[in-house]
Amino acid sequence: MSKKYILTVQGEGRGHMTQALSMYDLLVEQGHTVCAVILGSSGTRDVPRFFFEKIQAPIIQLQSPNFVSDKKNKSINVPKSVVHNFRKLKTFRKSLKTIDALMKEHQPDVVINFFDLLIGLYYRFYKPQAKLVCIAHQYIYFHPDFEFPDGHWLDRAAIKFYTRLTATGSSKNLGLSFYKIHTNNEEVVIVPPLLRKEVFSLETTKDDFYLVYLVNRGYFEEVLSWHQNHPETVVHCFTDQPDIIHQSYQFDTNKLFVHAINDTLFLEMMSKARGLASTAGFESVCEAMYLGKPVLMVPIQGHYEQFCNSRDAYKAGAGIFADNFDLSKLANFSSTFDGSNPWFKNWVANAKHRIYNEISSV
Repeated sequence: MSKKYILTVQGEGRGHMTQALSMYDLLVEQGHTVCAVILGSSGTRDVPRFFFEKIQAPIIQLQSPNFVSDKKNKSINVPKSVVHNFRKLKTFRKSLKTIDALMKEHQPDVVINFFDLLIGLYYRFYKPQAKLVCIAHQYIYFHPDFEFPDGHWLDRAAIKFYTRLTATGSSKNLGLSFYKIHTNNEEVVIVPPLLRKEVFSLETTKDDFYLVYLVNRGYFEEVLSWHQNHPETVVHCFTDQPDIIHQSYQFDTNKLFVHAINDTLFLEMMSKARGLASTAGFESVCEAMYLGKPVLMVPIQGHYEQFCNSRDAYKAGAGIFADNFDLSKLANFSSTFDGSNPWFKNWVANAKHRIYNEISSV
């Protein structure tokens, strides 16, 4: 039976958006209707053009609570984030009213939330009839067998509290994972990563360049510093607002290339690169794992979620983690890296089927 869906997406990172794209394609393929997509963001980060081009449904951008970076656009400033979000309470209340109007207009059967806080707050205060399903890597934190890094008990408590807020009123939580967790748990169902269909058709090579993905462009200084000491190495760097980087820095544009975020070009270059250096986002690491590429993971300072990702992905054999973008570490690691990981490809192979079955049962 055909159903009506609304997708809600935390729009500060590429991963949630690409997962939402995959879900949109899956629902449409199965004959369902996606009435609208609600994209929550702080308004400070550019939304990639591909998101608007590939979703043929109304996309409504709303102000949503998010972290604030420091002046160098590198680390997360927690006190500033709290003050900033508190000052925007009126804006967030307006966003909740907009969501309520959309829900009344479209009358969806199911809302699928990709880790946006607004929809958790909406279900807490408005208590709509539509079923809510939450999908993100972060919901793996609900599983008792997930191993958090040692220490950081306050960060652990904070991220679990925040994650629960995003899932308020949820009928089912799906935790995307690098690997299987066999133990059943009522609070979360562990499922494979929801990768884009384009990943599966790529042929891999090992060309002589490294790929860098920066969510926060402030880390470009580290990449540039390394490249100045290794000017013979070709590096392709993807980031938002590349024009600012070109205006702010001088570098060899024949060896160090800076690109705007482009999903097709990024995947094509990942399939050819010797390795990937990134800020430990779940989705890009999964894509690299599927393509057999080693990863250097540099969590954003103060971003506990990425800190956990880097340790979890290291355990899964994705690559190594570090405190800075020292690509020499990636070069050394890639020289001995065995990219064959049939267990991961098998885990990912039936992701769409498993996830769709879980959603359909709600």
